[in-house]
Amino acid sequence: MPIPGNTLTVAVGGSVLSTFLQPYNYYSGRDLYFLTPKKDMTERELIYYSICLKRNKYKYNYGRQANKTLKDILVPEDVPERFKNLKIDNLDTKSLNSPERMLHHEDWQWFKLSDLFTLERGKCGSAEKLLEKGNEISYVGAKKEDNGFMYKVVRDENYVTKSNCIVFIGDGQGSVGYSTYQEADFIGSTTLSMGRNDNLNKYNAIFIITLLDKERFKYSFGRKWNGEKLKNTKIKLPANKDGSPDWQFMEDYIKSLPYSASI
Repeated sequence: MPIPGNTLTVAVGGSVLSTFLQPYNYYSGRDLYFLTPKKDMTERELIYYSICLKRNKYKYNYGRQANKTLKDILVPEDVPERFKNLKIDNLDTKSLNSPERMLHHEDWQWFKLSDLFTLERGKCGSAEKLLEKGNEISYVGAKKEDNGFMYKVVRDENYVTKSNCIVFIGDGQGSVGYSTYQEADFIGSTTLSMGRNDNLNKYNAIFIITLLDKERFKYSFGRKWNGEKLKNTKIKLPANKDGSPDWQFMEDYIKSLPYSASI
């Protein structure tokens, strides 16, 4: 049965809290919730609430999903009168289409992960046997929620991975194909691979992780993401005239987004 129109679709995974009005009956895929208004609402009112939900996207960086918290997001009880009377054609989209914000992806270039990053593997084969629980450093595993955080342990330099890297989850039920960014030193399981580049920071890392999320469908149902598959994974990125990745553009773009100061 199709889902009835005049409802909102909300992504609770992937592009979390991307929210859209669906005026007609439709079918949906996974990781989507649909919201049915409890009272009659006009198209303008539904668009207003879609904007309110999108404004909460900043809370869901680093792989956090909204499937358990969507119901707790606070929105205004009533739509402002000025919005109810606003013509859809008059909605201000200038900020979305300004040259500083537009992504001319037709000018981007393809890069292999092995060309972008020096790759290394996690060092801890069995956390329960090798690590002592404590409060000194994070143990990161094959987990897509909470930025891969499992629990705190005692720091053991034999297993520590240094900060400022992208983590590629190569194995794990329901998590393979996801990526996270680790800003601090951590201990990682051997199911993880880490990518390093001297140009990497938390801003351009978020840009890259968002694009890599588009690739994770290839690694469901037991297909691992490591070895040659990881090295040969291609990603299309902004590039400089000399063909190198435009790290600065990626950083500046993320910084230009609403609530980027909260990252």
